Amino acid sequence: SEQGGNIAADEFTKYRSPLVSRYASKEMAFNFSDRKKFTTWRRLWIYLAKAEKSLGLPITDAQILEMESHADNIDFAMAAEEERKLRHDVMAHVHTFAHCCPTAAPIIHLGATSCYVGDNTDLIMLRDGFDILLPKLARVIDRLANFAEKYADLPTLGFTHYQPAQLTTVGKRACLWLQDLAMDMRNLQRARDDLRFRGVKGTTGTQASFLQLFQGEHEKVEQLDNMVTEMAGFKKAYLVTGQTYSRKVDIDCLSNLASLGATVHKICTDIRLLANLKEIEEPFEKEQIGSSAMPYKRNPMRAERCCSLARHLVALMADPLQTASVQWLERTLDDSANRRISLPESFLTADIILSTLQNITEGLVVYPKVIERHIRHELPFMATENIIMAMVKAGGNRQDCHEKIRVLSQEAAAVVKQEGGDNDLLARVQRDPYFAPILGQLDALLDPKTFIGRAPQQVTRFLSEEVRPLLEPYKAKMDVKIELEL
Repeated sequence: SEQGGNIAADEFTKYRSPLVSRYASKEMAFNFSDRKKFTTWRRLWIYLAKAEKSLGLPITDAQILEMESHADNIDFAMAAEEERKLRHDVMAHVHTFAHCCPTAAPIIHLGATSCYVGDNTDLIMLRDGFDILLPKLARVIDRLANFAEKYADLPTLGFTHYQPAQLTTVGKRACLWLQDLAMDMRNLQRARDDLRFRGVKGTTGTQASFLQLFQGEHEKVEQLDNMVTEMAGFKKAYLVTGQTYSRKVDIDCLSNLASLGATVHKICTDIRLLANLKEIEEPFEKEQIGSSAMPYKRNPMRAERCCSLARHLVALMADPLQTASVQWLERTLDDSANRRISLPESFLTADIILSTLQNITEGLVVYPKVIERHIRHELPFMATENIIMAMVKAGGNRQDCHEKIRVLSQEAAAVVKQEGGDNDLLARVQRDPYFAPILGQLDALLDPKTFIGRAPQQVTRFLSEEVRPLLEPYKAKMDVKIELEL
């Protein structure tokens, strides 16, 4: 319809967060949506009423049934108009719920404060957010573990200071990435498991209103807290709160997400560096365009996206730190507007980078011939110690041999750096009569696999002892593939 078209067109006249409009998964976008938030508020009011009724307060089955029948029937336009008048989001939704539940209206939000619905809903969203992220992280680890296993013994140049160093293997390098991701997995799981419910605590956390409702019966107040906590799917509630749960909880959640961001940034930076060397590439679609000006380019845009968003995820860590530090006494409201942004954005951003990284790790391309060429270019220098040892075993003098190798190495380096030629150290060694006793050993001395130490064995043990067991709880969710829309 024309009206529908106007509404759709109007969306493009307002700022829309690209975290949702461009990148995030539907499940994470829904987790922090108004629909999820306000239907959770209504369910929390229903839990409260049910528990209060079971503990003897005068609430009827008809009132609870009426609330349940309208749990998802939210008039958002009415709620927005009520909030415009009242300047209070919770009371706006109390009135909106009461409007469609006239019988239950007198007992909605009975004894509660705004943070009963606000903070408890935030804790539910944090918990559910972790439940979305953890299987995604498990899939990234699984794909990367398969990659590490496949290339466990493929020699490649190691780099320190981004200068060629001793050889490692492609799989061993992937295990460095996996070790950080495994740490993130344990940290996210621990943060999720440590979450508790705020429960029913009243305006300053003393439960005074509920103690009054139950005429001084402390046991019933504790039962109420436990019952609502259990209905909300939590095993425990915080025993002490102010008006809010401690904002240190937000620090714990977001710091682990920021740490994940640092891990992903490091991994994707490594992939970008290796793509420049043409040793490894991220997936590249058949019709994908790398550059509008340079049609030959294959830019690592997925890894670049991960790095870009990971920086945002790391930067968001500053918000909960500052918010927790400035909460006065039992609570101040200067946390609210900040948390509306920082909590959802942290989870949305983590969701996006994990989905993108899964897509990358499912399609990483390795070019062994390029890797081999780079090894050949550097290996003669690295083999000099092996050549010296072989000469000594053949009866040579270690110091004389060292000087011979030093001179030949400098000459070969000059060819590489000043003339742009190939590393011809091996040819120089072969031409020098001094090295005649070991010429038959040179091929063996220069076999790349003799330079990788225990890398393949380290990969095998690491994957079996530390990675695979971590993935066991997520085996049923491993088959989901990620197709990026953008």
